[in-house]
Amino acid sequence: LAVGACTPAPPLPPPASAPNAQSSPSPTPAGPPRDDVMKAARTIIEKALFATMVTVDAEGAPQSRIVDPFPPEGEFTIWIATTGASRKVAEIQREPRVALTYFDPSAPGYVTLIGNAAIVRDPAEKAKRWKEAWVGFYKDRNRGEDYTLIRVTATRLEISSPNQGMNN
Repeated sequence: LAVGACTPAPPLPPPASAPNAQSSPSPTPAGPPRDDVMKAARTIIEKALFATMVTVDAEGAPQSRIVDPFPPEGEFTIWIATTGASRKVAEIQREPRVALTYFDPSAPGYVTLIGNAAIVRDPAEKAKRWKEAWVGFYKDRNRGEDYTLIRVTATRLEISSPNQGMNN
C-alpha cells in the first residue's frame, strides 16, 4: 500500500533570468512516517460515518455515491454491501479501479483510498458482514441473493489532516 500525506508543494525555482537563479529545484520535503500516516488514516475513517465511492461508468465518466463501509481490515481492505442489481456492481465488473473518500468534519480531515474492487457473493464472506441498520434494504438479510459484497483492496492512500501535521 503506497501512502502519502498531502503536503505543500515545494517552492518553484526562480526563473532562469532572475538574479541568483538556482540551477536545480529545491528538494521535495519528506512526508511523515508511514506508521503515523496509517494511524491518522484509521482515526479519520473511524470517525467518518460514511464514505463516497467513485466508480467508472461505461462511457468512462466517474460515478459517485455514498456508501456505509465496514471498518478497514489489514492494510486497508474495505468491505461494502450493496444489492447485486446496483449500477456500481456492473461498473466494477467492467472496470475494477475505484476510489473511496472518508471525511471527518470534526477534525477536519479526509482520507482517499484508491484501489481495485471485486464483487464477492460467497456465503461465508456474506455471513461475516452485516449491520442491523440494513434490515429494510435486504429481504433475507445477508443470506439472500440481493445481498452482495464489494471488496476494495487499497493500493494507494492519500490523507489531509492538518491537526496531525498532514496538511494539504
